Amino acid sequence: MRRAKLSRMSPVLEPNPQDGRKKLGLVLGAMLAVTVIISVIATIASP
Repeated sequence: MRRAKLSRMSPVLEPNPQDGRKKLGLVLGAMLAVTVIISVIATIASP
């Protein structure tokens, strides 16, 4: 059984990201905006 060498691997996520809360807000806001746009289009397109 081989052991992975973790010493040379860089972390995928930054431990202390700069502007982390701002990026999360932008992502969540974009998801909400897409949902609203799709719902408006669906409402207009419905008979």
